[in-house]
Amino acid sequence: MTTLHTLSSGSSGNALLLSCGESHILLDAGISCRRITAALGELGLRPENLTAILITHTHADHIAGLQTLLKRCSAPVFATSRAARDLGWRLPGTEARLSSLEPGTSRQIGDFLVTSFPTSHDAPGSCGFRLDTSDGSAGVLTDTGYVTDEAADVLAGVDLAVLEANHDIETLCSGPYPYYLKQRILGIQGHLSNADAARFAVSLAEDGAAEIVLAHLSRENNTPAMAQAAVETALSAAGLAPLLSVAPRDSLGPAHVICRRNVCKR
Repeated sequence: MTTLHTLSSGSSGNALLLSCGESHILLDAGISCRRITAALGELGLRPENLTAILITHTHADHIAGLQTLLKRCSAPVFATSRAARDLGWRLPGTEARLSSLEPGTSRQIGDFLVTSFPTSHDAPGSCGFRLDTSDGSAGVLTDTGYVTDEAADVLAGVDLAVLEANHDIETLCSGPYPYYLKQRILGIQGHLSNADAARFAVSLAEDGAAEIVLAHLSRENNTPAMAQAAVETALSAAGLAPLLSVAPRDSLGPAHVICRRNVCKR
């Protein structure tokens, strides 16, 4: 069985775990090592059980706990070469643990075939990932100003998608953020809005996604109810009904079982 748990999902920190058999992949480490260790413990795991760590990009809310975590496990760290160079600069001493996974390439890591694709974000070498096992496939797309063609191509046909729904546009525009920050978030190297997520969710569901988990919600410019309503409305209008949920911001999420639509029993 292949499962996905979000450990934390939001502007203050992001991490999720994918497991298949004895293979356990941590995707991003944007919360403290203490919190990562505690979440793993709730799942009956320890940092030493990690097979690999994937990093989407080098903003603090995706790497804050990485340096300490590497002292407690021997797992290799995979990122694009540009992101790996930036990681080595930001976290001295991690260079020996870094391996590159270039956009558009795939690598077998334990029971997972991991494919990287480029995202559009203001961090060097930012990317998303698709992970395939014999059970099915999952895709993770957050921290991007728009859905790149490569992301759409790689994620077509995934069974489960973790998809950014960062902000409600009206709430952001009328909120307290300074103008430059609003423009950054709304820009092509910023974050996906609820409306953006809704449009891509329809595409994912049309291509076979049986489950979509909305992620990386802004605490100030969004709510789980607004994000879910926006995406549900678009899916319903298209006559689609994948399982839809919002990842918890500050706690371990439930187990999402990854399986092909024609064999899932939900």
